[in-house]
Amino acid sequence: MHELPKGSDVKHIGMRRARALSNLSPKKQLDIIAEGLPILMESAGGLFDAANELSDHPRSAAVLRGQALEEVAKILILVDLVRCPTSQRSSRVGAMTKWFYDHLARLLYVEAQSWKPMHLRQLQEYVDGQRGLHYLEGEFGEYIIPNYEIYRRESDLYADVFEEEDGTLHWNDPQSTYHDPVDSNALVVSLSNPASWRVCKALRDFGAFSRQGLEIVSTTWSKIDFKDVESYADTRTLTFEMMQGLEKANLIADEAKEGQLGALYNAWQLPMYRVNFSAIKVSLQELQDERDRSLAYYQSY
Repeated sequence: MHELPKGSDVKHIGMRRARALSNLSPKKQLDIIAEGLPILMESAGGLFDAANELSDHPRSAAVLRGQALEEVAKILILVDLVRCPTSQRSSRVGAMTKWFYDHLARLLYVEAQSWKPMHLRQLQEYVDGQRGLHYLEGEFGEYIIPNYEIYRRESDLYADVFEEEDGTLHWNDPQSTYHDPVDSNALVVSLSNPASWRVCKALRDFGAFSRQGLEIVSTTWSKIDFKDVESYADTRTLTFEMMQGLEKANLIADEAKEGQLGALYNAWQLPMYRVNFSAIKVSLQELQDERDRSLAYYQSY
């Protein structure tokens, strides 16, 4: 019979336990992450492949692609945890694993990969603009709408009752978005290899996801703590140093292509281990006040 660790609790047994990484030494953290990255890559790749096979079922393809992108987000979150300075990593595990399990955070994590902020502070501002649970839409802010990322995810997944601001109820039909007979096959194929996925595949092919590779990633990126005005100039310097280390260690796979370097230099976002992705709750009164200010502004001209 196994003896339970002192202070253990039955609620800790089971899934959704990535937060327990904070209890491990830095080297053991890398051991667990190295074990998980190939599993996540296989999971995401399988979902993308399945989406490609469903050209006649575009809604189902969109659902699978959405799930694949959330797996990609989990990969990028773990890699950012590795990019966090070793001395700070355990203190960041709680927040990072919260994003690991949060739908909105995962959706924004992938979305943010395509943004081009000047520095980390501006990146946080960009994220802040996308994490409200409700927004005003329209020329004068006449419509209140739910968070787009969450709405798009749930409207693809679920048939459900939707309520408008005026209390009008109607049903969301997950199939309705995909009734237009466009070339859905071309659309699905074009969406199955997004920049965030190319970044993950490049890191894998260049050896960064191996246990030794993660050590090189950690050592290299620990030189700078990305928390304020750190920029792409910093990431390019560290990416170059990381690639030199991976090459020196003979970790680069034969199938790696020089063209994949572009994904790392141009599509790999600043490390986001200090970025806040928590949803922002907005009250109806706040939205109405914002609407009044918007209307007053337009009326002044």
